[in-house]
Amino acid sequence: MNMVSVSFFLAIVGLTLVVTYFAAKRTSSASDFYTAGGGLKGWQNGFAIAGDYLSAAAFLGVSGAIALTGFDGFFFSIGYVVANLVLLYLIAEPMRNLGKYTLADMLTARFNEKRVRGVAASGTIVIVILYMIAQLVGAGALIKLLFGIEYWIAVMIVGVMMTSYVLFGGMTATSWVQIIKAFLLLFGTGLLAAMVFIKFDYSITNMFDTIAQEHGEKFLVPGIKYSSPIDSVSMMMMALVLGTSGLPHILMRFFTVRDAKTARASISWTTWITTIFFSLTIFLGLGALQFVGIENIMAENKAGNTAAPLLAHYLGGDVLMSFISAVAFATILAVVSGLVLTGASAISHDIYGEIIKGGKLTVRQQVVAARAGSISIAILSIFLALFAQNLNVSFLVSFAFCIGASGNLPVILYTIYWRKFNSTGVIAAISTGVLSCLILGMMGPNIWSETPGAAIFVGSPLVDLAVPAIITIPLGFIAGYVGTLIGAKKCNQAEATAIFNEIRVKANTGIAVN
Repeated sequence: MNMVSVSFFLAIVGLTLVVTYFAAKRTSSASDFYTAGGGLKGWQNGFAIAGDYLSAAAFLGVSGAIALTGFDGFFFSIGYVVANLVLLYLIAEPMRNLGKYTLADMLTARFNEKRVRGVAASGTIVIVILYMIAQLVGAGALIKLLFGIEYWIAVMIVGVMMTSYVLFGGMTATSWVQIIKAFLLLFGTGLLAAMVFIKFDYSITNMFDTIAQEHGEKFLVPGIKYSSPIDSVSMMMMALVLGTSGLPHILMRFFTVRDAKTARASISWTTWITTIFFSLTIFLGLGALQFVGIENIMAENKAGNTAAPLLAHYLGGDVLMSFISAVAFATILAVVSGLVLTGASAISHDIYGEIIKGGKLTVRQQVVAARAGSISIAILSIFLALFAQNLNVSFLVSFAFCIGASGNLPVILYTIYWRKFNSTGVIAAISTGVLSCLILGMMGPNIWSETPGAAIFVGSPLVDLAVPAIITIPLGFIAGYVGTLIGAKKCNQAEATAIFNEIRVKANTGIAVN
């Protein structure tokens, strides 16, 4: 442990605590806690979404995946960027106009049933936990590398800090921590990429030629990790591109702005920020491959999650590694804070406040329930993260994307655009999407491998797809359709049509939105 590392970390922590202190003074109602009172501007929310979106999987996981698998790792970058377009053109405006705090609020604007809210909240909790495990695994690997402390202690430290931000500052503190983190991440990534670019004599062509000559052309074409085209399509073109529009912690951010126009502006900002960032990850990944080496990367972390900090150490010694690690730490804190808040909203607002209490809570009771939900979701995520140390965080996040695309996206699109859709379809789509992802995932190569240490268990996978989105996304849409047909007999069609017409007007115009 050196004082440079300690100084950078203390500076990051100190800055975020100051933000939380001032935010706590402005957090007195449920609206303040969940959505920062809906007062963020477009550029602010755009940077905050980017701060939420550019997680440990993006910074640590993608860089490590490119270093270990070349172009296959870059698939993650492509998927993340294109996903913003789906979100911008199909989801952002209707979500802002129909929802209040959560995805379940948006769905119950049309289907005002407790069972709909319950299944939507359950799906949210599953996605949040998977995503949080990824961030905590990245945090554990990072702090272990920098300070030499035990993995479980590092996970506990991050868990306590992220919960503190949410407990006291709510969405206001979370948003500003994410904004600050986005600026730091762009600067740190740009600095590393520039230094790698210099090492390759200011030539991208020279970089690719060097990689091909010294490590083989296999790193510049698909096939190292995803040897099957179906696997590539399933992971990149389906899970990542479509999954963003079903991630509850991203959808929740649309409620932090005053209107749909500002929500669209937010995604425009996010698209530019993420495009710049992910364009730079190719320099980080290939730079780590060339200057650090696969053996050294895997010796520190088998999943490659420390490739970026190790590259920073090669390029700039302890000082640069400490700064990049501190930026990565800020990245993790920002993302997990948003995830804790999203999970808390599902537990406290949807399950406790609306289902159990029927919406009859005072302002104080709502805030107390939200803070209790935050503690609950944090404890569960920390416990699970202790057993996931050797998983690549990009896989965990891409799996959360898979669930979002398979369970949440079908019901969002059907709710907005399909007149005949009903509550039975909602339950069928979410349940099928979530369960099929979990079941097929547990049979896949990320859980089972014949090579010891390559997965959690040793054995032959029953499903060859690393991310089964190519199967589960169609299943989610089909289940929503079949469920709607089954539930049609119990549905009052005239009343349902009137509600749909009202929803369509509200979704597209914002009329009657507070």
